[in-house]
Amino acid sequence: MLFELDNVCLTRAGVRVLDQLSAQIDRGATAIVGPSGSGKSSLLRLLNRLADPDSGRIDYEGRPITDRDVLALRREVMLVPQLPALVPGTVSDNLDFAARLARRETINGPQAQQALLAAGLDASFGDRDTARLSVGEQQRAMLARALAVEPAVLLLDEPTSALDAEATARVEEALAGLRRRRDLSIVLVTHDAGQAERLADAVIRLEPAAGGSRARAAERAR
Repeated sequence: MLFELDNVCLTRAGVRVLDQLSAQIDRGATAIVGPSGSGKSSLLRLLNRLADPDSGRIDYEGRPITDRDVLALRREVMLVPQLPALVPGTVSDNLDFAARLARRETINGPQAQQALLAAGLDASFGDRDTARLSVGEQQRAMLARALAVEPAVLLLDEPTSALDAEATARVEEALAGLRRRRDLSIVLVTHDAGQAERLADAVIRLEPAAGGSRARAAERAR
């Protein structure tokens, strides 16, 4: 078991977003689906402690998540948000930023190229100024930066929402390849039922209810 949530409640801006949410997330790939406003992104933020619940318990690998050092947790459980948040400079500068997060001085050339290729970018993107990237390219650069840390878990919030069909296919292929080559688990928020079917082993459906969203039991995606 990777994550277990027990009666988790979360309030944002005075609104109950999650209400007595209980769910189990196994190793592998799990898709979080549900209508807009059902708390999918909020759930991802709980899994690497960018937010903490009002009440309830979250365990990671059998231990309360609050027992983990928060910075070490975020290196191991890496969130890629839907909206890009790159640091100023080049894509390579962002990969070096990730390396420093992982307590390495820098990332070497082959590692950088591997991270870029895994995110659907060719090696030439390393020298590109992030301010000159399209939104879709920024999204892929964010994914490359996360992969450079070599996390155990990737939390992906709509990772292909700004990409066309061809770029989406490349990122999905890269994610599937990463799972084959590494011991990597993925928790994916998506509105695309087809993407959930292609990438995930299981699906957790958040359903709005009076007082906040609750989870329906995980379904097998394939």
